[in-house]
Amino acid sequence: MKQIAIFNHKGGVAKTTMTFHLGWMLALMGKRTMLVDCDPQCNLTGVFLGDVDAEDYPFESEVPQKPRNIRDAVRPAFESRPYMIEPTELFPSPTCRDLFLLPGHVGLSEYESQLAVSHELSNTLSALQNIPGALHHAITITGEQNSIDFALIDMSPSLGAINQNLFMTSDAFIIPMAPDLFSSMALRSLSRTLPKWSEWGKKAASNAVLKMADYPFPDSSPKYLGSTVQNFRKRARGEEEARPTQAFQRWFDRLAETREADLLEALRNAKMLLPDEVYNSAGAPTDQFLMEIGSLDGLIATAQELAKPVFAIDLQADTTFRGNVADTYRNKIDDVRLGFESGAKKVIALADSF
Repeated sequence: MKQIAIFNHKGGVAKTTMTFHLGWMLALMGKRTMLVDCDPQCNLTGVFLGDVDAEDYPFESEVPQKPRNIRDAVRPAFESRPYMIEPTELFPSPTCRDLFLLPGHVGLSEYESQLAVSHELSNTLSALQNIPGALHHAITITGEQNSIDFALIDMSPSLGAINQNLFMTSDAFIIPMAPDLFSSMALRSLSRTLPKWSEWGKKAASNAVLKMADYPFPDSSPKYLGSTVQNFRKRARGEEEARPTQAFQRWFDRLAETREADLLEALRNAKMLLPDEVYNSAGAPTDQFLMEIGSLDGLIATAQELAKPVFAIDLQADTTFRGNVADTYRNKIDDVRLGFESGAKKVIALADSF
C-alpha cells in the first residue's frame, strides 16, 4: 500500500474535493483505494456519505476492539487501553467498486496535545512510546486487511502534531493549492516547515525507544508527487485549448515562481524529491502542476448530494439540467474527468517508482 498525504495548511484549496475525486478515479482504474479522513472537521466523511439525514453519527464504534473510525482506532495507544490497535472497519462506496472510507471523528483533535508531548518526550518517558507510531500502524493494518493499493490521507489545514505525524509517516505527498495570494504565501511557509518535519522524522525513526514500541515509528521519507491547482476560470481563445483567464494566469505564474524558487529547493535539500527522470517519465515534471482543475460551479453541490465526484454525474439521470445549460455542464464534466484521469495516471506511475 502506498500512503499519500494530501496536505496544505492553508484552507480553501479544495483539498477534500481533490482527495475524493482522485481516490474515485484511482478506484475506477482498478486500484483498491482507501480514503482516510484525518481532519477532525470530517468533511471527507460527509462528502462520502452525501445528503444523509441522520441524528446519530453512523460510524461510532459499538465495541472498542472493533473500531469504525480513526479516533477509536488509535484509542488503545492514546488512552493506554488494555487491548491492541485493531484494523478499522471500512465503509465501501455504494456506487464505486474498490473505493473505501476510513471514517473520521471530531474527537481526533482531542489527541493533538498528547501527540505533541509524545513527540518531544517519548525518548525519556516509556509510557508515551506507543503514541507516535499509532496512527501509521492503524492505517497500515487496515490497509493490509483490505488489500488496499492506495491510502489517501485527508488532513486538516494546520501545522499541528497530528499533521506532522501523518505527513512524516506517509510514503508521498501532494500539495493542493488555489490560484491566489495566500496559496503563494503558504508555499513559502511549507518551504520552511517541511524540512524541519523531515529532520524530526529522521530522529524519530532512529529513536531506540520508538523502535521497541508496540507500534514502531516507521523509517519513511515522504516524496513530493506534485502540486495541484483548482477552482479557477478557463476561457478558450480561438482554436486554442481553454486556458486560465488572464486574471487567474497571473496567479498561476506567481505560484510557479514560488514553487521553483522556494519549495522545490527546500525539498531537494531535504531529500524529499524523486529523481528528475522519474517525474519526466511519469509525465509529471516538477515545473508543471500535477493537475489543473477548473471551477466546478454549481456541479459541486449536485455531486455532494449524490455522494459522487463531478465527473461521475449523469446529467440525464441525476439532474434536471437540460438544453444549453446541460451542454455547458457536460463540457465541464468531461474536462474534469480528463483532468483527474491524467492526474491519477501520473500518481500511479510515480508510485511505481518507490
